[in-house]
Amino acid sequence: MTSSQHSDSSPTTRRARSWVKSILDVLVIVLIAIAAKTAIAEPYYVPSGSMEPTLKIGDELLATKFPYGYSTSSLPNFVTLPDSKRILGALPRRGDVVVFRWPGDRSQIWVKRVVGLPGDRVAMRSGQLWINGKPVPLQPDGIGSMETEDGSQQATTRFIETLPGGRQHTIFKSAGFDPLDNMPELVVPPGHLFVMGDNRDYSADSRVPLSAGGVGLLPVGDLVGRVDALVGSWDLGMERQPFWRWPQGLRLSRFFTAVR
Repeated sequence: MTSSQHSDSSPTTRRARSWVKSILDVLVIVLIAIAAKTAIAEPYYVPSGSMEPTLKIGDELLATKFPYGYSTSSLPNFVTLPDSKRILGALPRRGDVVVFRWPGDRSQIWVKRVVGLPGDRVAMRSGQLWINGKPVPLQPDGIGSMETEDGSQQATTRFIETLPGGRQHTIFKSAGFDPLDNMPELVVPPGHLFVMGDNRDYSADSRVPLSAGGVGLLPVGDLVGRVDALVGSWDLGMERQPFWRWPQGLRLSRFFTAVR
């Protein structure tokens, strides 16, 4: 045996090769996970009540990425790059619940419902949404319980809203005047969407300009994906309880449920 052959088979060399192989295996797994998060779906956590009653504080949702095509917005949320052209792009349907990068800070991920498409005329009059010159029908649906960010509950009026095309969803709308109840009619420009929260009095959405902390008219390029399902949910109010009671905060009835 030559000295070079002896060196190649030494324990030190074998251990080094084993470490390199292990590191490469981990890198492959990480790259596969990143690819899946980019191309297929990614989970996100809901920190606020702007989409109640559809989404509750503490829900974990799954955003499906392929319905609207891909851009730099599709990358995992810890990767923040400038907006790029979208490939295989498609517009959402009215009524889709979407996840997007907030135009004011692309590292932030927000969730709202699409109510206006390019070319639509959108207005708010006395708390009711108008699209293309017609009021969007609202049907009273009793009283719901709205969760606030401090974990308390507040009784709120529920309505079923029916968008043009027939898609229905439930909204919260408190009685009385709210600054967001009225908005002059505007035309959604090409390449943009009008999005709203289902909790109409507590949502900084397209009714609120970007300069005031809202969304303004959402560029299609900022879309991340469509919310199709919840994968889990936990009542954040339980974090003030002793840790052994935390499992009681699991909302098992919301696990693996569809979002409409």
